[in-house]
Amino acid sequence: MNNAQMTARIGLFFLVGAVLIWITFEALHNGGFHRHSGYTLTARFDTLKELKVGDEVRMAGVLVGSVETTSLVNHRAEAVLRIRSEVQIARDATATISSAGLLGTNYISFDLGTVDQFYEPGAEVQTKASADLNSVMAQIGDLSHKLEAAFSSITNITQGENGQPGLFQRLDQLVADNGANVTATISNLHEITTKINAGQGTIGRLVNDPKMHDEILATVDEIKADATQAKAFIADAQGIVDQVKSGQGALGTLVYNQEAGNNIKRVAQNVRELTDKLNQGQGTLGRLINDDSLYTQTQGVLKKADQAFDSLGDSSAISAVGVAANALF
Repeated sequence: MNNAQMTARIGLFFLVGAVLIWITFEALHNGGFHRHSGYTLTARFDTLKELKVGDEVRMAGVLVGSVETTSLVNHRAEAVLRIRSEVQIARDATATISSAGLLGTNYISFDLGTVDQFYEPGAEVQTKASADLNSVMAQIGDLSHKLEAAFSSITNITQGENGQPGLFQRLDQLVADNGANVTATISNLHEITTKINAGQGTIGRLVNDPKMHDEILATVDEIKADATQAKAFIADAQGIVDQVKSGQGALGTLVYNQEAGNNIKRVAQNVRELTDKLNQGQGTLGRLINDDSLYTQTQGVLKKADQAFDSLGDSSAISAVGVAANALF
C-alpha cells in the first residue's frame, strides 16, 4: 500500500468520525435532527433550575418537544420550546419544571388541560413554580438545626444544668418526699372503688341499682314535662302581652286606648275635687266631717227623739204624735 492510499484512508476515517460526532451531538443536544420542525411556545419562570437547551418537553409524561433556547427577558428566565406539529396543547395547560429522579436532568412538564382551545404558535404558556431541590435541602438543614436545638433543650430539662437537678431527679425526689401521701391516696381510692362496687353511697347505687337509674330517668321525664308546661305558660303570657299591645281586653284598653285614659284622668280629677271639698267642709258630708257643732246638734236631736219615744209609754197614737212634736220643736 503506497502513501497516497494510506493518506486517503486516514482522511476518509476522520471524515466519517466527524460526521458521527455531528450526528451524536445533534441527537443528544437537540433531541433529533429536525430542529426547525413543529412550532414554538414561550414559557417564563422565576428560575429555570439548571434547565438547558435540548432538554425534553413532556406532556403527561409523553415526549412532545424540546427546549430550543433559554434567555433572560425583563428580569425573568425565558425558555423557548419547540413542540411537535402534531401535538396540540390546551390553553389552560400549565408548564412546570420537573426533575427526572432525584439526581436526573430537568425537563418541562405540561398537564393535559381541560378545554378544547389550544395555544397558537409563538404564544406564552401558563407556568407554575415547582419545589426546588436545593431550597428543599436548605429547609431540611434549617429544620435539622432547629430539631438539634430542641433536643438540646429537652436534654437540659431532663438531665439538669448548672448543678441543678433535672426533671427526672425532681420527680424522683417528689415521689420520695410524698410516698406516704401517695400510698394513703391510693388506699383511699381503693376503698372508694370497693364501696362503689358494693353499691354503697349515691354513686354506688347509680352504678349498681337499676331502680335508682329508672327513678332518675323518671325525674328527668318530669323535668321535661315541666319544661314543656313552662314553655306553654310563656307562650300564653306572650299571647296576653300581644293582646294588650294590640289594645284588646280591659287592660289593653286602659293601656293603649286614649279615650279610656282620658276618662280615668277625669274620674281621678273628680275624686280629687270631691276630697278637697270634704277637707274644706263644703256640703253636708263636708260639714259632718269638719263641723263639730253640727255633730253636737245632731246628738241633741237624737237625745230628744229618744226621750220622746220613751214618754210615749201608754199614750195613744194622737197624743204620742203631739208629745213627739212638742219634744222636737
